[in-house]
Amino acid sequence: MPALNVEFSDRELEDLRQIAKERGTSMKALVREAAAADIARHRALQEGAEAFRRFFSTHAEEFAAAFPEDEPAAKGAGRVA
Repeated sequence: MPALNVEFSDRELEDLRQIAKERGTSMKALVREAAAADIARHRALQEGAEAFRRFFSTHAEEFAAAFPEDEPAAKGAGRVA
């Protein structure tokens, strides 16, 4: 399995040691769990954003009708001085 060396400040390393000790796990497992949780959160956010884009695209006309003040101005519709 590929490995990754990660540098921590002295304070971060001590905090990691303490947290691992409190949880009864190794520092390696603690860091791996944190990374895996962040990866899962990132994927979920990407999937949610994509679902929103699809939903918005499908219902764009309904959004435009419901919120006309949020629609961009048409080209050439600027103010005349």
